[in-house]
Amino acid sequence: MSFSQHVKKTIQLENLASKSKDYAYGALFRQRVFDQRQSDEAVVRAERPSNLPRARSLGYKAKAGFIIAVVRVRKGSGMHRRPARGRKPKRMGVKKLTRRLSKKSMAERKAGVKFPNCEVLNSYWAGEDGKSTYFEVILAERDNPGILADKNVRWVALGEHRRRAERGLTSEGKKGRGLIKGKGHEKNYPSMRAHDRTAK
Repeated sequence: MSFSQHVKKTIQLENLASKSKDYAYGALFRQRVFDQRQSDEAVVRAERPSNLPRARSLGYKAKAGFIIAVVRVRKGSGMHRRPARGRKPKRMGVKKLTRRLSKKSMAERKAGVKFPNCEVLNSYWAGEDGKSTYFEVILAERDNPGILADKNVRWVALGEHRRRAERGLTSEGKKGRGLIKGKGHEKNYPSMRAHDRTAK
């Protein structure tokens, strides 16, 4: 059995049914979210990923050049001002509005701005509380010799991938732009009037 398979049997598992009874998962999760909440900054660099198998599956390697950033994204649909002019309540545009950008994509953009010498590879959910959702974003330094020598990751140094998170070129960014086709993505990014106005 590999190391990742051993780790998946511990707190890293997402499937509650297969978790061991020897760990107080609820207490450990609450403590981790509590520690994330104590920071004054929305983007904080972490020493290591909290979910190692998930991070490795998304391209993380424990070597020089890779960075893990814990990003906090506020919940809610943002601020929507009530129109000053009269109109139907249906057209007021105050309630039942959603953002056109997913929270994960927002987290990737925040991390990309915080670390301008790095490129975002991917991200995954790391916790949430009543006010915020937390994501761990995997970044790679463009000019690090260890990254440039790695044939699997050195593509991030190419100019065409510059600021890829801000341009919506990550996996989550492409999903929000409607570039992922197939079953389950019919209403991913339709026109604003299609499908009974269920678009973002």
